[in-house]
Amino acid sequence: MRRLLGLVALCFAFIFGSLSLGSAPAYAADIAHGAQVFSANCVACHMGGGNVVNGERTLKAEALDAYLADYSAGHEAAIAYQVTNGKNAMPAFGGKLSDTDIADVASYVEDMSAKGWS
Repeated sequence: MRRLLGLVALCFAFIFGSLSLGSAPAYAADIAHGAQVFSANCVACHMGGGNVVNGERTLKAEALDAYLADYSAGHEAAIAYQVTNGKNAMPAFGGKLSDTDIADVASYVEDMSAKGWS
């Protein structure tokens, strides 16, 4: 009986291990956490997806496409690059925020831009 239980346990471990390895989801950023990071670090200049420094460079989809390098190749990656490195009047947050914070805020910005910031 003990041997049979061991064999059953081994089968379950193999099956569940195979399923988890074969169908592991890609890393999904935490949009809710991104909203918190945005509120704490970005909203002063980008409330409602706007831009108080330069009104043309908003966080709306058309502006992101026009002003961010490589936006068409990867939306969240382009936003994360901008947040990490800054540019012109925008400060770099790479030394202030963790990689996870930046990935989450990039996902939040992309999600909100797709919704028209409404």
